[in-house]
Amino acid sequence: MTKAGWRGLLGATGKARPGQLSVGFAVPAILVGLVFTLGPVIVIGVFSFLSQPETGGGVVYQFSPEAYRHFLLQEDFLGNTHLDLRYLRSFGLSAFQALATTAVCIGLAFPIALWMTTKTPRAQNFLVLVVTIPFWTNLLVRTYAWILLLSDKGTVNSVLEVIGLEPRQLLYNSGATLVGLIYTFLPFAILPIYSALAGFDFALAEAAYDLGARKLGVVRRVIWPAASGGVMSAIALCFVPAFGSFVQPVLLGGGKVMMVGNLIAAQYGEARNWPFGAALSVIILALTLLGAFALLRWAKRSSQKVSLAI
Repeated sequence: MTKAGWRGLLGATGKARPGQLSVGFAVPAILVGLVFTLGPVIVIGVFSFLSQPETGGGVVYQFSPEAYRHFLLQEDFLGNTHLDLRYLRSFGLSAFQALATTAVCIGLAFPIALWMTTKTPRAQNFLVLVVTIPFWTNLLVRTYAWILLLSDKGTVNSVLEVIGLEPRQLLYNSGATLVGLIYTFLPFAILPIYSALAGFDFALAEAAYDLGARKLGVVRRVIWPAASGGVMSAIALCFVPAFGSFVQPVLLGGGKVMMVGNLIAAQYGEARNWPFGAALSVIILALTLLGAFALLRWAKRSSQKVSLAI
């Protein structure tokens, strides 16, 4: 390539610093990212405003808002329209499971992350490795392991029998689903909180003790403000994916826990109602964006830095 060509790639002035390139080098990656991120979202959005065919799956390319109307309203055989809250209940159940998962994960992650930051750098690296070990195994395999633990003849009921207690039905219910969600998303809560506390100067905590503060006061007024940015990131990383989880309700809930992810899968599968499944996906996306916007607004007002990266 000629010298002029290199200057065009490196920038208009040709005085790019070492390792710095113009935006032209990033264009292919940006286009691929847009195609594989915004592309499916656009397709789902278009499908949600199309019609359902009389038989089979797919869509009919005819504009119709019926999918969104179907979310809250139903017609009986006489053509009368009435309010139907079945799907709204699924959203409510999903929100409850996601909130409970997030609350438990934050409650467990904060002391764990705080304890990790008190260790030596070498020990911290090892503990971070331990936290990330579950990511090395497929989610389905880890969830099936919980089936072995919670089944009627599983490890937990075997221990209950040994200590003289009666076996319990621990599987295929909301509790088992919640356990699976907490296990899945706990690392996503630990890592951002640990990242926020990794550079914390514990001399500030010692100074607070010297000034007469109690342990809870030190945690609340000194350590918690330093970790709050990581906590907000952990809330986003736990709540959003837990809200739309699919694997845990199916395998651990036995299909009895109808969360939003299962509802959408049913529309594309058994019900063959693609427009309604797309509409549910759009509604989830809209709620997620509103939640993220509210989180960022809160972070801006409270001068906290929130990131969705771990």
